[in-house]
Amino acid sequence: MSEAARAGGVLWLTGLPASGKTTLARALVQVAAAEGVRLVRLESDALRTILTPAPTYEPAERDRFYEQLGELAALLVDQGLTVVVDATAPRRAHRDRARARIQRFLEVFVRTPPEICERRDPKGIYARARRGEAPHVPGVTEAHEEPERPDLVVSGAGPSEAAVSALVRLARDRGFL
Repeated sequence: MSEAARAGGVLWLTGLPASGKTTLARALVQVAAAEGVRLVRLESDALRTILTPAPTYEPAERDRFYEQLGELAALLVDQGLTVVVDATAPRRAHRDRARARIQRFLEVFVRTPPEICERRDPKGIYARARRGEAPHVPGVTEAHEEPERPDLVVSGAGPSEAAVSALVRLARDRGFL
């Protein structure tokens, strides 16, 4: 493991719901583990049930959740860990706040057309949004602000092998692996 990897840092995967963030994050963690490198994965869906037990997804609540997620990632980085965050974080401000707090921060945009995200949506949030049952869904009823200068843009539209390879290459090149 490189000295830089020992210093910790964050790789934040952002994109629309069901864009492929979780799939890519899991794959990166598996590749790292096979190489003897331990990465900590913070999955927003899993943490939301802990940090926001009865989520409403109102803008103020969403802002607070992403602030907490960024602070949790920063605490882990402060302990020398490398963290992979897979979280929609639809506003640039969500990600920029974390970037300002975390010295070694890479932003990866998983670009996937909304119609593909909606087709593969395992939780049915797009359908609920279309029926008016979920008023705050990025990509449907609210915007997802794409990163202005991401460290990497990958496609979540097709097979994930190329995206995983690009993500692993970025992590290696920047000393996260």
